[in-house]
Amino acid sequence: MVPSEENQLVPKEAECAAEEPRVLCIIQDTTNCRTVSERVTLNLPASTPLRRLFADVAAKVGYVNGSFDLVWGNGDSATDTQTPIDQNSDKTILDAGFEPGKKNFLHLTDKDGEQPHVMQEESGTTEDGAQERFIGPLPREGSIGCTHDYVSQSYSYSSVLSKSETGYVGLVNQAMTCYLNSLLQTLFMTPEFRNALYKWEFEESEEDPERSIPYQLQRLFVLLQTSKKRAIETTDVTRSFGWDSSEAWQQHDVQELCRVMFDALEQKWKQTEQADLINQLYQGKLKDYVRCLECGYEGWRIDTYLDIPLVIRPYGSSQAFASVEEALHAFIQPEILDGPNQYFCERCKKKCDARKGLRFLHFPYLLTLQLKRFDFDYTTMHRIKLNDRMTFPEELDMSVFIDVEDESPQTESCTDSGAENEGSCHSDQMSNDFSNDDGVDEGICLESNSAAERISKAGSEKSSLLYELFSVMVHSGSAAGGHYYACIKSFSDDQWYSFNDQHVSKITQEDIKKTYGGSSGSRGYYSSAFASSTNAYMLIYRLKDPSRNAKFLEAHEYPEHIKQLVQKERELEEQEKRQREIERNTCKIKLFCMHPTKQIMMENKLEVHKDRTLKEAVEIAYKLMDLEEAVPLSCCRLVKYDEFHDYLERSYEGEEDTPMGLLLGGVKSTYMFDLLLETRRPDQVFQCYKPGEVMVKVHVVDLKTESVAPPISVRAYLNQTVSEFKQLISKATHLPAETMRVVLERCYNDLRLLNVSSKTLKAEGFFRSNKVFIESSESLDRHVTYTDSQLWKLLDRHANTIRLYVSLPEQAPGSQLRRALYQKSAGAAGNLEEPCERVKGPVGNMKSVEAILEESTEKLKSLSLQQQQQQEGDNGDSSKSTEASDFENIESPLNEIDSSASAENRELDNQIQISDAENLQSEERSDSDVNNDRSTSSVDSDILSSSHSSDTLCNVDNAPLPLANGLDSHSITSSRRSKAHQGKKETWDTAEEDSGTDSEYDESGKSRGEAQYMYFKSEPYTAEEGSGEGQKWLMVHVDKRITLSAFKQHLEPFVGVPSSHFKVFRVYASNQEFESVRLNETLSSFSDDNKITIRLGRALKKGEYRVKVYQLLVNEPEPCKFLLDAVFAKGMTVRQSKEELLPQLREQCGLDLTIDRFRLRKKTWKNPGTVFLDYHIYEEDINISSNWEVFLEILDGVEKMKSMSQLAVLSRRWRPSEMKLDSFQEVVLESSSVEELKEKLSEISGIPLENIEFAKGRGTFPCDISILEIHQDLDWNPKVSTLNVWPLYICDDGAVIFYRDKTEELMELTDEQRNELMKKESSRLQKTGHRVTYSPRKEKALKIYLDGAPNKDLTQD
Repeated sequence: MVPSEENQLVPKEAECAAEEPRVLCIIQDTTNCRTVSERVTLNLPASTPLRRLFADVAAKVGYVNGSFDLVWGNGDSATDTQTPIDQNSDKTILDAGFEPGKKNFLHLTDKDGEQPHVMQEESGTTEDGAQERFIGPLPREGSIGCTHDYVSQSYSYSSVLSKSETGYVGLVNQAMTCYLNSLLQTLFMTPEFRNALYKWEFEESEEDPERSIPYQLQRLFVLLQTSKKRAIETTDVTRSFGWDSSEAWQQHDVQELCRVMFDALEQKWKQTEQADLINQLYQGKLKDYVRCLECGYEGWRIDTYLDIPLVIRPYGSSQAFASVEEALHAFIQPEILDGPNQYFCERCKKKCDARKGLRFLHFPYLLTLQLKRFDFDYTTMHRIKLNDRMTFPEELDMSVFIDVEDESPQTESCTDSGAENEGSCHSDQMSNDFSNDDGVDEGICLESNSAAERISKAGSEKSSLLYELFSVMVHSGSAAGGHYYACIKSFSDDQWYSFNDQHVSKITQEDIKKTYGGSSGSRGYYSSAFASSTNAYMLIYRLKDPSRNAKFLEAHEYPEHIKQLVQKERELEEQEKRQREIERNTCKIKLFCMHPTKQIMMENKLEVHKDRTLKEAVEIAYKLMDLEEAVPLSCCRLVKYDEFHDYLERSYEGEEDTPMGLLLGGVKSTYMFDLLLETRRPDQVFQCYKPGEVMVKVHVVDLKTESVAPPISVRAYLNQTVSEFKQLISKATHLPAETMRVVLERCYNDLRLLNVSSKTLKAEGFFRSNKVFIESSESLDRHVTYTDSQLWKLLDRHANTIRLYVSLPEQAPGSQLRRALYQKSAGAAGNLEEPCERVKGPVGNMKSVEAILEESTEKLKSLSLQQQQQQEGDNGDSSKSTEASDFENIESPLNEIDSSASAENRELDNQIQISDAENLQSEERSDSDVNNDRSTSSVDSDILSSSHSSDTLCNVDNAPLPLANGLDSHSITSSRRSKAHQGKKETWDTAEEDSGTDSEYDESGKSRGEAQYMYFKSEPYTAEEGSGEGQKWLMVHVDKRITLSAFKQHLEPFVGVPSSHFKVFRVYASNQEFESVRLNETLSSFSDDNKITIRLGRALKKGEYRVKVYQLLVNEPEPCKFLLDAVFAKGMTVRQSKEELLPQLREQCGLDLTIDRFRLRKKTWKNPGTVFLDYHIYEEDINISSNWEVFLEILDGVEKMKSMSQLAVLSRRWRPSEMKLDSFQEVVLESSSVEELKEKLSEISGIPLENIEFAKGRGTFPCDISILEIHQDLDWNPKVSTLNVWPLYICDDGAVIFYRDKTEELMELTDEQRNELMKKESSRLQKTGHRVTYSPRKEKALKIYLDGAPNKDLTQD
């Protein structure tokens, strides 16, 4: 690899023996001959003559040599870039100025103003390559049958837009419409159908053209015949079917589509000449008969058919039919009705043995054979595809299958199994049925009652029943899905073609034989597995009859309305081509504009032709941004802009008449820069932005008013010194440079003082866009150390201050007294109309909010200490988690003193020195609190609790948040989710452990938030309409490094209750609210203008946990039912928690239980787990965490679980003879022995021990499985001696065990019973949310809607 002049690496080929250098040529097609320009790469010897270069380029791009020019594309070439290279010269490319080892760019252009001529490939050139071509889902063109060496060439989409060399046009696959494309191409290649369709004329006055199926088919066929594209869309046709875009994602059966489409066409063609077209072309007749074997009496009926379904493999057989002929013989082979299936004979007046079968009476002109490759396996209950080999001939003689039976008693039809002298059949009914037959019938004619005459005519017809194959519709894939394409023979040249969606290519008779199916030794090493699932599915034959075989209409034979349609479609296609040319030459780039009056940054996409000038582009952008009423056009200009860095790269002075293509560097799919529509006032002058400059936003700082001014934009150079930069700023701001201090904000919280005057801006870390703060006063602050200066503190506060909107709780009647008392004790700090502010540092000399709060909280402290003992002992009241219990003490005036003086209030009282750190509480997030506050249901509670982490402040941008313990929010959240079911203790997840790290006070009793970041300023705010009457808002400016604990302390005077009695909810998009509870965390995850909702409610005490209690109902359809939220504490025994649950269960759930009538057990998702024994202690024996979930199970009798060594499993008996499952029964084992399990199962069921077989259930509880699958799908009777080893791994309580009697036989089901049972099981399992394995997906019925789109009715399917 060698570097080029553009600092790019280009390949350098190995030199030949003579060490001749190579020349890399990159040719860009800039003509409009192709819809998409093509780029070709050639690596040529330096001695290559220019004449050979042109020949190689012509061969690569597909143009006729001599019909194009090559000009230089190198911008730095000494050669004249506009002079074409002499293509007739014998001069070498080295002598012509090409440079070895570098990229030599050339442009392929029009010659003498005319576009290049596209080379027409001869039909014979692809014949050899097609011999070994494998048909199926085709590889990309050019990769089949290639024997030449690989030459690097950029992929071009132009091949998709240019017509195939075969002359035929493909159809675009909308998504899964390959089955439709195959049928449409077959109908198009059928002369009789296409010609008849062209003769039909659409009356626009009678129907909407978009809804007319025949008209849209007409348009499609005209496009297939005249379009220059490689492939055209079928969306207009499917829209006429009444389909929407979702139908494109539904794959259907091509034979089903054929029938439905023919029905739709017949409906549309009523009362027209084409009314009977489908019947004339595709309809045949057959006789379904039953003949008595005793008297010869025959009963029958005449049926019509559009296709003949042929069985691939007979029912119950493992051997498939070898050929279509063999399957046709089997189709008409009669069966004997005897034994219980005897036929009741009208003549004998009794049940007799009979022969039942089918006879073909008439074959259609176009014979359709469907090979029934899709079947249903009743053993596995799955749909399957039969890939067996079945041959089909190119010419099929159907005369051997026609019925010419003599109706006399002595003559028997050759298709009637050779039985003799069985009596005459009743022919009078048959002759009546055929009295109105069309004269076009190719089968036997029954117009005469003379048997001899009938046989004579039939015999003559039989000689003409020779059919030729012209369409094979192939399916590749499985029963679950796959791909259709069509192999069709053209009647124009007898050549076979593969129509594979948009790809059309020539194929041979050998390729047709590859669609027989099965395996073949000539397919290649890897292709057999794939080809075995690629086989013929539908065959269409045409009768060989020169008198009827039609040819395609020539252009001059078209009806007048078709000629008009052709002209119309050509004009539309030319218009589309012109539009594509415009699109190809249109520059599309992001456009930004700061609105001069609204002062908001607007964004749009500017689309401008590459030849439009900059002046014209400004006019387009001006109108696009709708600035007519804001600023005159003369006050606008376009500049080069980098939106990511907010950087103005350059302006375009003096280039108003330059084309945009040159300014932007050509037409590109994406640009590495944007454009800004810059505006000015009429009295201003635009500034010149030169490349290489950097933009600096300068903020002036005023220490006296402690304010930071809006930015002023200044442009500088990176090689300027700090001293020169100060002079530049001095001119812009009119401040003295001598006393100026400049602080650069390189990134968040990185404020650098530029105090080395000789340093360059580049050395100081300036980049494209920069932000600086300047201060130029004479104060003594400039002599103080920078990090101790007032400037640094002010800038530090400015960088970290955010604006929040806080919604305060409504004034509930019960809380007004409490709030009044609190605000009375808090003094003036509680007045919402007086904004409070506290700033760290010596400047805050007035009485601060902290001082006011301290006075008020000292009064509360004495009351709190008096009630501490009483409050700590009152576990029942304090542990209630519902909203009612949270507000009992708040809303009741009688409890006002008690609640305000509770131990909980001590937690967040402002600046109270407490010696006993263990008495501090911390709040724990609870989704159940969220639900109770918002009056949501238990279902919503489940969703919230399972969808959101409960221990982090959510970050809108999903960025990891630095937390106090060194982790980030993402690692904590993922850690919680991964460990939630492992029972591992996570100290940061409990209220008690947090109390050590989340304490709001240091050893001196001073708040940590106060010790570091004190800034808090609030003022009343009027919210938008609809926020609720009586609800007040605060606009708060706060340092985001303040802790949540300190933030809540600041809000206490405004809420009117201690911080332990209200909760902070962050409001996200769509008004979703989630509680923020980590008291030691900062507000760093919050950003400007975030909304916060304050809700009243008690926080958890130290060591308490919020617990969700669900009832376990093992034999109910929904075994998991939410009951209530409870509070468990560390050190509490399971029995104590059960005692506290009893009154709540009685009051809230109506469950009147005794303590020994129920148990608690572990809940993991929906699975019941370990049974908790009464003496177990939370946190010692049972790991517990926030938002923990437990099952409550009501017992039928005495608790059998007494020790942790026991194992409780849930057993369920399967009765195969009755096809049913019994209810669950719990089995308690003393050990993990399989033998003990079998003994227990034998004991409860009465099955002999030696006949017990068991299997472990799969999936989540209750391990539902279809009764059609349970007998064979489960792993019955595993060969293990203990339960805690593979493949059982039963190590905990709650496992599901199915068992059965191995001597019990499986019930035999009829097909009807099986289908009925399948429906019931499907419905049952879908209701319980379990997967129905025998039905992989629900298929939507194929329908064509004749009256437009269907109504979206739920019962439609």
